[in-house]
Amino acid sequence: MNVNIVNHSHHPLPVYATLGASGMDLRAFIDLPITLAPLQRRLIATGISIALPQGYEAQIRPRSGLALHHGITVLNSPGTIDEDYRGEIKILLINCADQPFVVQDGDRIAQLVVAKYESIRWTVVPMLDQTDRGSGGHGSTGRN
Repeated sequence: MNVNIVNHSHHPLPVYATLGASGMDLRAFIDLPITLAPLQRRLIATGISIALPQGYEAQIRPRSGLALHHGITVLNSPGTIDEDYRGEIKILLINCADQPFVVQDGDRIAQLVVAKYESIRWTVVPMLDQTDRGSGGHGSTGRN
């Protein structure tokens, strides 16, 4: 699938790191380093904008290495970029660690995954069909 992209940054376009990867790394596009204090959140520019085809969304997800080694994650994960959004992609990072973290220009800060979705129409019914699980939620599966 071809997707139109505008790159205002001086960084390469997002690419898949391996043939089996589902996400492409997004890079920070910032003039000066940004220090995230513990529990601080900041919107980080990427310098790119995309035009997705109808029926597709882009999901913004954390990078596992940043989360594991530095406590840095995407606050509204997964963030959604709708097919009709044409603005710059920005990443809402938060520092969940107890130490400051510095974001540098060009750092890989998040992943972008493009996914197909279906639009739905609601059908109001008086009741739903029954399943073995029923209305059990939050930890109810696997119980005896």
